[in-house]
Amino acid sequence: MASAWRYLIQNMAAIVSRNLFQNGADPVIDHLDHIVLTTTDVDACKDFYVRILGMTPERFRQGRLAFRFGNQKINVHERGKEFEPKAHLPVPGALDLCFIASIALEQVIAHLQEQEWPIVEGPVERTGTTGPIRSVYVRDPDLNLIEISELADPRT
Repeated sequence: MASAWRYLIQNMAAIVSRNLFQNGADPVIDHLDHIVLTTTDVDACKDFYVRILGMTPERFRQGRLAFRFGNQKINVHERGKEFEPKAHLPVPGALDLCFIASIALEQVIAHLQEQEWPIVEGPVERTGTTGPIRSVYVRDPDLNLIEISELADPRT
């Protein structure tokens, strides 16, 4: 069952394109490459995304910091030292992100408890892009809302 869900997620763009653009219009967007997170404390931010969420830190052009996960990444801007061009209002704490976990939600919860990272809400049932998900919510050091989810069995 997990492999079927993985296939669906990995091929979502093609599936959506076939279903939504049957009116003859060509799709413009294929997938999300990266987002930019603005932080007030690069070290605390890195600790959260690496130690708590298990993302891989990487440096790219001019020593810029990013966190890689799957085929995506989060680029980091430090408030007041943003790279141009930047968002019109790059504000720490303004993001609300949902990540699909690579492990069971119970393991996520246990990991958060082991790391003494507070859960704001959950586990709760929500609706994700591909269907039902079960989620917990935490806040990163900049108070961005981070939803960590697992795909739920659509039959339940």
